[in-house]
Amino acid sequence: MLWQMALTPEELQRYSRHLLIPEVGRDGQERLKLSSVLLVGAGALGSPAAMYLAAAGVGRIGLVDDDKVEASNLQRQLLHAESTIGQSKLLSAAARLKEVNPLVELDLHDTRFTPDNAMGIAANYNLMVDGSDNFPTRFLTNDTGFLLKKPLVYGAIHRFEGQSTVFAPHLGGPCYRCLLPNMPAPGSAPSCAESGVLGMLPGIMGSLQAMEAIKLILGVGEPPLGKLTLYDGLATSFRQVTIHRDPQCRLCGEAPDITSVDNTETRSSSPCPTSPDTMNSISVEELKAKIEAGLDGLLIDVRQPEEYEAACIECSRLIPLAELPDKHGELPKDQTIYVHCKAGGRSARAVEFLVQQGYSKAINVSGGMDAWLELEN
Repeated sequence: MLWQMALTPEELQRYSRHLLIPEVGRDGQERLKLSSVLLVGAGALGSPAAMYLAAAGVGRIGLVDDDKVEASNLQRQLLHAESTIGQSKLLSAAARLKEVNPLVELDLHDTRFTPDNAMGIAANYNLMVDGSDNFPTRFLTNDTGFLLKKPLVYGAIHRFEGQSTVFAPHLGGPCYRCLLPNMPAPGSAPSCAESGVLGMLPGIMGSLQAMEAIKLILGVGEPPLGKLTLYDGLATSFRQVTIHRDPQCRLCGEAPDITSVDNTETRSSSPCPTSPDTMNSISVEELKAKIEAGLDGLLIDVRQPEEYEAACIECSRLIPLAELPDKHGELPKDQTIYVHCKAGGRSARAVEFLVQQGYSKAINVSGGMDAWLELEN
């Protein structure tokens, strides 16, 4: 019934510049008002995407995140501010979005997006925007979108480079698994806290994600199905590469064997640092005391050679994380193995890998070389 979609005088004024665009107009703005978008992650990509979706008048926005605001977030996550450090990202984001547009309804899902809740959460929205920073969640948003037949607006960032596309096999395009069939090997891709990202980059890529979401809602233009947009900030260039639908894809192929969001990839450990509560770990202060007393085991540094040359702990042995799957057999399983990196992310992944290989005495050094250097100074 049209009266349910009618814009109020306040909305007519707020969205007046949209109403001038033939592809939007009043009908399109009313469609935006009735739409709903689920945004997985209220961080770097989620910040610009959420703010532009709210400003555009998307009627209902769902946010999924269980993290808290940290000072290191503020360089790129513009949903948050100095005053919200230590606060739930959801509460911080909600306050900011209500300032952007108080007319938008917000659903706050204070939880991790997991195989146990993904289908239930996403079922209530028209489409999904992936603002995550790890492979398991990307596989999960992809599988969820496929099984629910909902478009997934994908984005990823790394230092000066970004990529985005729309995965929607039900609209004729490929899925994320056609691009990346399997989980990357440990160490083959940097973790969210270790690679770094220029603060402006998520603003560019998150805005592109918001654009594709709006286009899908309005039914205008062409969604980039099978086209991956690559942005290079250093070269100031955009280019597109074609992603073909993979007939052998385990999810959207001709003979799929994935029929649920609960599978090997979605249950994999996140590449971000594992919680100390679930991993054997020691502080750098404890490590220093053990070294001074005569270390009762081996100290492994899983950083890159150039990092090791710049600064290292004298008694450590360098085994870059990417080389660990091939070299772990050189390590004794009957000794304690202390593992450190720059900040604790790569070492946590290394310890998880070693434990899986039977190294029950593998221990993570929390804080890594950053904390060690602070201690030494």
